[in-house]
Amino acid sequence: MVWDPRVWSLLVEALWETLYMVGVSLALSALFGMPLGVLLVITGPRHIRPNAALHNILSVTINAGRSIPFIILLVAIVPFTRLLVGTSIGTTGAMVPLTVGAIPFVARVVESAILEVEWGVIEAAQAMGATTWQIIAKVLVPEAMSGLVLGLTITAVSLVSYSAMAGAVGGGGLGDLAVRYGYQRFRGDIMLATVLVLVILVQGIQSLGDWLARRLSRR
Repeated sequence: MVWDPRVWSLLVEALWETLYMVGVSLALSALFGMPLGVLLVITGPRHIRPNAALHNILSVTINAGRSIPFIILLVAIVPFTRLLVGTSIGTTGAMVPLTVGAIPFVARVVESAILEVEWGVIEAAQAMGATTWQIIAKVLVPEAMSGLVLGLTITAVSLVSYSAMAGAVGGGGLGDLAVRYGYQRFRGDIMLATVLVLVILVQGIQSLGDWLARRLSRR
């Protein structure tokens, strides 16, 4: 039964593993994906540092990364995952494909948010003699902050889904708990409890992201 203390212990442990996987993967994917997204925007046609060759290479690479289904990516980069963290199973092993899969997604999210910045603001900064780095750090990112937060919120929710998928192949977390106990041991109560925890977790992340975006909005 779900009110069995042992079941609650399993749920708490699985929830912690999911939060650990999603939190670290989101931070790493933002670390690598945000510079990619900014570079994609500023090298675009008619932007502050147009470079067609670099822009096309980045765009094609990001699209290629986004076109690979996560379950295939999870298996395809097993040698890379082992090389990087020494294992391809468990929460640590799952974080590598989660991060690799989220980086191109974050890059596109950043691109969309920054493209919403009004061109007049950028022109005003250029007229005052701002350098490229100053325009990025003091105009583009601050002006797009609300959109960036909303985009990262969507990424976090997607990572929760991906982490559940990773759990199905030994990645730990709530997905692993649902498969091992809910499906393989026919524990419908644990399956139901796991689904409820996932729903609450996603609702919490979305509400937090919406609230933060409203606080940061300059409109």
